[in-house]
Amino acid sequence: MKKSFSIRSKIVFALCSLLFTLITSSCENNTYNDARDREDALIEAYIKRTGMNILETLPEDDAWGANDFYKVPGYDDLYYHLVKRGDTTTTPIKQNQAVLVRYKKYALTENPDTISYWNTNDAPYPVEFNYTVPVASYYGSSYTNSCEGWHVAIALMGYSDSECEILCPSKQGMSADGSSVTPYCYKLKFKIKN
Repeated sequence: MKKSFSIRSKIVFALCSLLFTLITSSCENNTYNDARDREDALIEAYIKRTGMNILETLPEDDAWGANDFYKVPGYDDLYYHLVKRGDTTTTPIKQNQAVLVRYKKYALTENPDTISYWNTNDAPYPVEFNYTVPVASYYGSSYTNSCEGWHVAIALMGYSDSECEILCPSKQGMSADGSSVTPYCYKLKFKIKN
């Protein structure tokens, strides 16, 4: 009896040791810095694959090329493309105004056109939140129903009924994107709620 207990104990110990080794070795290869490096590589590959033309200066409304993306200063890899300027005869967006947003969220993986992770265009109601003037290089803001990248894009669009596309790294993305260090592209339309 004593002998079988000894063998079982050795087997349990060996299995626990193996499990511990597997867990710690997989954790060593998945540090936050490793995840950020993978995110940077994914963003670079997406920019190259889609032929994005990166601009350092924000173009005028009528000067946007089809693949022109403005690299927003003060943010890591946040890129903005104006699709349509909204109604410029109205007052531009102001701090704490309620906005309604419709969006499509895309992965940056191969074949991104066929993969939409979230789409509110067919939903009965848009996403609603209060606009907050973004502060460059301030990460970790707590946004409800939105993310920092959206607030930056809305500030750049300025007017109700505008549309844009943004490439949003995890730091300016939804909280779940930050936890998983996953970048996404968004196609946004926003209206100021009356």
